[in-house]
Formats: sequence, C-alpha cells, structure tokens
Amino acid sequence: MQASELPRAVAAAMATASSLGLTANDVMVLQDSNKLTLRLLPCDVLARVAPVAHQVAQFEVDLAQRLGESGCPVASLEPGVEPRVHEHDGFVVTLWTYYESVPPGEISPADYANALERLHAGMRELDVPAPHFTDRVEQAQQLVANRDRTPALADADRELLGDTLRRLRGTIGERGGVEQLLHGEPHPGNVLTTENGLLFIDLETCCRGPVEFDLAHAPEEVSEHYPGVDQDLLRQCRVLVLAMITTWRWDRGDQLPNGRQLATEWLSQIRTAVDRDGFDTHG
Repeated sequence: MQASELPRAVAAAMATASSLGLTANDVMVLQDSNKLTLRLLPCDVLARVAPVAHQVAQFEVDLAQRLGESGCPVASLEPGVEPRVHEHDGFVVTLWTYYESVPPGEISPADYANALERLHAGMRELDVPAPHFTDRVEQAQQLVANRDRTPALADADRELLGDTLRRLRGTIGERGGVEQLLHGEPHPGNVLTTENGLLFIDLETCCRGPVEFDLAHAPEEVSEHYPGVDQDLLRQCRVLVLAMITTWRWDRGDQLPNGRQLATEWLSQIRTAVDRDGFDTHG
C-alpha cells in the first residue's frame, strides 16, 4: 500500500472495529503489501484493509466461510461480528481471527502436504467462479510487455521472462488434465502455524488449474508427501511460477523488501532451468 494511504487505512480499520463494538485503541502492522494486515488491540482482532478499487474482499470472505464450514484448514473470520465486508473512507475492511503462532520451528513437509491436500479436497466440492491460472499468467505477460511499469528490466531478461511465460502457459494449459479450484499461492508466507494446526490465509488468489500449480508454490519436499503428483507437470509449473513471481518483482511499484535482489537471483535460476530441462521458449 502507498505510504501516503497508510494512516487513512489504519484509521479505517480502527473506526470499523469501533463501530462494531470492538475496542481498538492500538494497532500493530503485520504486513504491508497490496493489502494492509493489522492486529487491532486490545480486542485482538486481525484486520485486512485494501482500497475499494483494488480488492476482491467479498470473494475471499464468502470462500473462507464455505471452506471453514466444511472443515478445511483456513483462517476464520472474527466470530464476534457479522462476517461481511465493511467500507470506510475509500477502503474495504475485513475482520479475522488473530492466531497466536506456536513456538517457531520448521513446518514438517508431511504436515504441509496433508493440510494442502485437505484444502484441495474441500475446494473440489465448491462450485464458485474463479479465474483460470492462465489468466494470472497473462497478467504477468502484460507486465513484462509494459516497459513503463518494468523500466529496470533488461531486454535480454524481458525476452527470457516473456518467452518462458508464453511457452509454459501454453504447454501446461493445453495438457487437458484434471483441474479444480486452487489456493493460487499456498507458499509458506500464506501458512500459519497455530495451536489448531496449519491454516491457510490470503484466499484472494484462488484460481482454477491442476494441483501441481499450487504445489509449485510450496517447498520441494512437500510434493514428496502429496499423493498422485504428476512430476513432469510439477517441474513445468515450478518454472512457470518462478517466472511469474520474478516478473512481479520487476514492477516499479513492488514493495517487497529485497525484491530486486531476489528478482536477479531468480532470473539466473530460470535460465538454468530452461537450459537444464530443454524448454523450447522460442517455438
């Protein structure tokens, strides 16, 4: 979120909580990206805030409710208020349960895979409109092609990313395998380790596609514990996802700390993968 918007966004969250009878005299910023995540105190509620024009909050609220009701491992909305999207001063605010993290430690790949498998099982039962994963790839392609938004991207790197996204989007999208509703970005940053086990957050990225697309966001060891994985498809999805997240880092508006350094490292990894796996990115 733009720095100039931050004070108003925080105020919108606190005002929304107060209007619902929650005591919110203090706030802790937990994450600041395209959406602001706050811990409101002393009511101890988690608030997510985004500009009205750039959000899919209602979709996320509805999906979280339905998945939670079916026992899927997802974070819950705040039970003390009506589960809906609130608007205040040009922002949308959603209120969620705040979970205390258990003592830090590495997430077991087996537990990670089990939680993701349970999430996928619940998602298979839902019939909700969601974009196809190739739509998200197309967004990355458009960003690569937009020199105004990616001015620091060198021509050779722009060609590498554009060709990789185009080729793998087609190769994976045309396989004709089983597809379903996916989380979209179930990387470790979107997994909470709580007393209730592993819980997935940030459902706004949901899309449709093969489960291998989701697995490509998780550590490699996780796929070893997930049943029925198409290893060739997963290999392609890993390179595709790497190209996508590399592209986001070259957006001049990207706010991820060390994002440009990561982008440079990932470009090298993409070149290595293309050379190693023989992906024809120019065909």
